[in-house]
Amino acid sequence: MSADTYAWAPGFVAGDRPRIVTSRFEYEDSYTLERYLATGGYEGLRAALGRNAADVHEQVRSSTLLGRGGAGFPAGIKWGLTPEGVFPRYLVVNGDESEPGTYKDRLLMERDPHQLIEGCLIACYAAGLSQCFLYIRGEMALAQERVGAALNEAYAAGYVGRNICGTEFSVDIVLHWGAGAYVVGEETALIESLEGNRGMPRLKPPFFPAAIGLYGQPTIVNNVETLANLPFIAANGAEAYTAIGTETSPGTRMVAVSGHVKRPGVYEIINGTTTFRDLLYGEEFCGGIRDDNELKAFVPGGGSAPWFLPDQLDLPFEGRQVGAAGSMLGSGAIMVMDSTTDIPAAALTLTRFYAHESCGKCVPCREGGTWLMRILERIVAGDGTTDDLDLLLEVGGSICPGDMPHAASAELGLEATPFPYKMTTICFVGPSAYVPVHSALTLFRSEFESRVTPVRPRVRIPVAAAGGGA
Repeated sequence: MSADTYAWAPGFVAGDRPRIVTSRFEYEDSYTLERYLATGGYEGLRAALGRNAADVHEQVRSSTLLGRGGAGFPAGIKWGLTPEGVFPRYLVVNGDESEPGTYKDRLLMERDPHQLIEGCLIACYAAGLSQCFLYIRGEMALAQERVGAALNEAYAAGYVGRNICGTEFSVDIVLHWGAGAYVVGEETALIESLEGNRGMPRLKPPFFPAAIGLYGQPTIVNNVETLANLPFIAANGAEAYTAIGTETSPGTRMVAVSGHVKRPGVYEIINGTTTFRDLLYGEEFCGGIRDDNELKAFVPGGGSAPWFLPDQLDLPFEGRQVGAAGSMLGSGAIMVMDSTTDIPAAALTLTRFYAHESCGKCVPCREGGTWLMRILERIVAGDGTTDDLDLLLEVGGSICPGDMPHAASAELGLEATPFPYKMTTICFVGPSAYVPVHSALTLFRSEFESRVTPVRPRVRIPVAAAGGGA
């Protein structure tokens, strides 16, 4: 069966590009232990166990493997932040993929769960972690089923549990699934959920999970795709990994493209060199905009990323360059809007999601997100006024004080602000409600103005003339 016939990812076309984490997607039984072992599975783990744990850690550090969950922090450096001599310490796998437009981690768990399990084992060995907790979003029923079955196979074959592969290395992996909260994608909220509490983010500083995390112990939180890269690095070495991509963004990364393109889907691209134009218009990728319409705007890194205009198409998938242009690569989700897009309605769709997903802990997020949604609903329904446009920015300013980042636009005379930006909330959910509002209103203000009713200037009537006075 050819790779481009899978209904689960209509955009998956392998071509001649290197594939690190999707190399087994072409097999119908890719999720089984039999297929995994037949295609080099657990060889990375065996190679790692044959070396000193500190050497494996240094190998990952040298690979400059960047986190794929959104922040892009180097995995090897994160592992080194745990305090020395404090045990037990845990690995928590963030499989609560919830960002609008993102569905790459779900495919990794459904199509190649053993690769994730092997990555977890390598991370535990290299960083001296005592136990692994694999947290999967509640709605991902097939991913839970596939990962659970793979764990049973791995335990039975001796790849997980006591004395793994005949060595003294022992680790248990606990599968846990949540109830479908977006905020649990934030690492401290995920830890709270694992502990049986309501998923709400913790204040940091003073304590980060690497110092005080799950059950008060040092905890490393890594994304699914991040860990899926480890078997390749352990088996082939850091040099083979850094030979792909660029010095600051090595290897490959998975991106999920949705919206107004001819061939949406999940693609594994070369990191740091592939441009947004390559991805959206390349024949091996999305093949252009649907119905050959004009591109109007695109979201480069998930629903919480500031929007880009067509003049940003030639930016590569490189975190620093995209950040300097005023947005972020985030979770690897690109949402495409063509010339037929109703911009105010698109902004409302995203803002409504974040307002609904607020955990309620921070007032600016709980109240501000809801008010942004209500004002947008009024505008989209045709009941808004010109005052509402300024009110949107005023409410947003209570969540994100100061200048917000935005897609750079010479026509508007705006300068981009690097990510991250100021916020009055503990986590990113609050600003996420305002990002689409700010992007849409800044870049397409005329579309909002055409939907609102001008407000006549208020005339102040002197008190005496109105029959008042002492």
